[in-house]
Amino acid sequence: MNEFDMIVIGSGPSGRRAAVQAAKLGKSVLVVEKGRRVGGVSVHTGTIPSKTLRETVLNLSGWRERGFYGRAYRVKQDIGADDLIVRLRKTLDHEVEVLEHQFNRNAVKTANGEARFVGPHEIEVVAENGETRIFHAAHVLIACGTRPFRPDYVPFDGTSVFDSDEIIELPQLPRSLAVIGAGVIGVEYATIFSALDVSVTLIEPRDSFLDFIDKELIDEFMHELRDRNMRLRFGAAVTSIEAKEGGGVTTTLADGRVVASEMLLFAAGRVGATDRLNLGAVGIATDHRGRIVVDPKTLQTSAPHIYAAGDVIGFPSLASTSMEQGRLAACHAFGLAPPPPPEFFPYGIYSVPEISTVGMTEEEVRKREIPYECGIARFRETSRGHIMGLNTGMMKMIFSTRSRRLLGVHIVGEGATELIHIGQAVLNLKGTIDYFIENTFNYPTLAEAYKIAGLDAWNRMARG
Repeated sequence: MNEFDMIVIGSGPSGRRAAVQAAKLGKSVLVVEKGRRVGGVSVHTGTIPSKTLRETVLNLSGWRERGFYGRAYRVKQDIGADDLIVRLRKTLDHEVEVLEHQFNRNAVKTANGEARFVGPHEIEVVAENGETRIFHAAHVLIACGTRPFRPDYVPFDGTSVFDSDEIIELPQLPRSLAVIGAGVIGVEYATIFSALDVSVTLIEPRDSFLDFIDKELIDEFMHELRDRNMRLRFGAAVTSIEAKEGGGVTTTLADGRVVASEMLLFAAGRVGATDRLNLGAVGIATDHRGRIVVDPKTLQTSAPHIYAAGDVIGFPSLASTSMEQGRLAACHAFGLAPPPPPEFFPYGIYSVPEISTVGMTEEEVRKREIPYECGIARFRETSRGHIMGLNTGMMKMIFSTRSRRLLGVHIVGEGATELIHIGQAVLNLKGTIDYFIENTFNYPTLAEAYKIAGLDAWNRMARG
């Protein structure tokens, strides 16, 4: 009963996909999850909760209707923390139920408890009640994910100073919020609370943020944030954070500026949840953030029968790519060669407004010295955008002037993470500007922006 072909440590996106893939290959699989319910960080504190919170905020605040009805428009006048949590719990219950059914349907076994290596093929699982069991497996996948980075100088208390896992259960909505860390998580939460008309200050020690996104898109995004009075404090490190007894938080920056807020969210990075796995027993090392180095083609660690996937191996740390990593690891472990992954995958940031990108940025194209031209479409130029009351939002497309091929698509605005997939398909199929010029798009739709941007680029390209 304790012998398996594969043990998966963690039930997040990479763990669940690996487990199901291995089971479909006829292998016996055990998933070890230290939480009380399966799903991992993605379901319980990360991807699903933050996106559910975003959707709830946009619905209750009337954000999408303000283009027509004004900035003061709201669907619900007094929005409280309970309003946000009700929908969140319903969504999480559904996600867990679907995952449990998927495991049952594929005969994947689960064990609740904390896993640690006691030998190359042996995993000890300690349950919450202290009960200990030893399991043996030919292959192991480490998919334990990450947890928020919590430095000692930050006075986390769960009432006024939160990390990114705690913020989804905040006791009440603040009137003002300081967010430290302008990475993906920090930007998402900062803009979500800003959409609730909370006064938000976003703090980042570097002079720039989201550097992997096309700079023109970031300029557009920053303009919109400033337009709704979000304060951006870039280029100065945090020197101290003080949570006052009577309430409120004071954050002092290296340049002398002081940010006073009712609550503070510290979202400056995450660390691999690997410290209690006893990786030394199998000779696997981690970096300073607890992440594991793997062969990018096979996902194998320094121990060939042990794999790692998902956030614990670092960039790109997306649920979508983590799923494919888990599937790839399971296939490789049991001798099945999956087709090579597509060259380009989309990146989605669920901020308000959304940002999504696929392919090369303009900066990358210039660095490679590829002759190119860009096309721009504003959502307000489309009939659907006008119907929706959109005053902002843009799509940028980059084409090679030599081959006419699409090189990159970058979108900021409503529905960006859905719209990007048209560009992704054309990019991976090596399509050209002719696709967008010659094809018919549903009217009225935001997808029309592809044709507008394509024609804009075509008009700029020299033709003989």
